[in-house]
Amino acid sequence: MTKDISHQDYRAFLAALKQRIVHARTTAARAVNRELALLYWDIGREIVEKQQLLGWGESVIDRLSADLQDSFPRTTGFSPRNLRDMKRFYLAYSDEVIWRQPVAKLWKNPTTGVQPIWRQGVAKLKKHNNNTIDVLRQLVALVPWGQHLQILNKITDPAARLYYLRATAQHGWSRNVLLNQIKARAYQRAVKEKKTHNFALALPEHFAEQANEMMKSRYNLEFLGISRPMKERGLENRLIERLQQFILELGYGFCFVGRQYRLALGRKEYFVDLLFYHRFLKALVAVDLKIGSFEPEHSGKMDFYLNLLNEKERAPSDQPSIGIILCAEKNDIEVEFALKTKGNPIGVAAYHLNPALPLEFKGRLPTAKQLADVVRAALPVPQVATANKSGGKLTRRRGAYD
Repeated sequence: MTKDISHQDYRAFLAALKQRIVHARTTAARAVNRELALLYWDIGREIVEKQQLLGWGESVIDRLSADLQDSFPRTTGFSPRNLRDMKRFYLAYSDEVIWRQPVAKLWKNPTTGVQPIWRQGVAKLKKHNNNTIDVLRQLVALVPWGQHLQILNKITDPAARLYYLRATAQHGWSRNVLLNQIKARAYQRAVKEKKTHNFALALPEHFAEQANEMMKSRYNLEFLGISRPMKERGLENRLIERLQQFILELGYGFCFVGRQYRLALGRKEYFVDLLFYHRFLKALVAVDLKIGSFEPEHSGKMDFYLNLLNEKERAPSDQPSIGIILCAEKNDIEVEFALKTKGNPIGVAAYHLNPALPLEFKGRLPTAKQLADVVRAALPVPQVATANKSGGKLTRRRGAYD
C-alpha cells in the first residue's frame, strides 16, 4: 500500500537534494575554472617560448587565433585579444626575479601587520625558491579568469598582485567584490596601516595570529552612502540594511547572529551593537560602533561584554570571544595603553564613510559653497511675472533668486 507523502518529510528531502545539487555545481564550476586558468597559462607559455625560440613576431597570435577558432567553432575565448591576455598572464607571473623582492619583503617585515596572513603562502615560496613559478602556477589556478583580468588590468605592483591573488583564492571574491577591494585600496590598508589590538597578550600564539588575520586595521563603509552626521543607532540601522556588503567588508567567515544582542546579568540588561560568529575561528565576535574617536572607557565596556558572552553564550567547543571597537578615529598609543590591562582579546579599528581626498589636492579644490557661488553667478537672472494692479498687465521683476 502506497503511503501518503508527508509534507514535512518531503520538504526536508527536497532541501537536502537542492543543497547537494548546489554543492555539485559549485565543485564542478571550481574544477572548470581551475582547468581553464591552467590552460590559459600553458597557452601563454607556449606562445612566449615559441616566439623566443623561433623568432616569431606578434602576427603569429592572429594566425593562431583564426586556426583555433576554426578548429573549435563552438568554443569562445580564442580571439586575438584573449590570446594576448594569456601571453600577458603568463609573463606577469613567470619571472622569478619579479617575485623575489615582494616575497622577501613580506617575509622579513613583521611590522606590516600582514605576516600571519602570508606566513603559509610566503613560506611555500621561500621553500620552493628554485621552483617558485610552479607554486605561483598552482596559486593562479585557484582564481577564475575574469578576476585575473581585473588584477592584470588594474594592478602593476607584484606584491599587490600577489595579495589580491591570495585574497581572491582564499575568500572567493567575485569580480565585483575584487573590484571594490581594489578601489578601496585593500592592499595598501593591509600593509601600511598598523593593527591595534591585544591579541598577543590575551590569546595563545596560534589563535592570536588567526585573530589578527581576521581583523582589518581600517574598514571601508563607503557603501553606506552616508554624507551627513549620524547617530550610532542610525549607523547601525544603515549597516543592517546593507548587511551583505558589511559582511563582505568584514571578511570571509563572518556569520551574523544579531543586532542589539541582549545579555542579562541579574536584573540588568546589556546590549551588544552587532554580534557575529566566525566559522573558522569558532568564536563569537562582538562589534561596538562609535561615531566619534576612540576613548579608553570603550575598551572597559567591551571587556565587560566579552566576559558576559564567554559566561553565557560561548559554547564549550568555542574559542574565547573577541571584541572589535569600530570608531571614526583612533590614536594608536592611546589604544595600546587602554588595552594593556584587558584580559579579553579586543581590537580597535577605524572606518571611513567617504573616499579620502589625496594629500596633494587638499586645500587646492574649491569648497561646496565656492562651487555653489560660481554656479549661481553663471545662471541668468530670472524674470518673475507679477500683476500690475492699475492696468492689469503683467510686468517682470528681477532678483527671484536673490
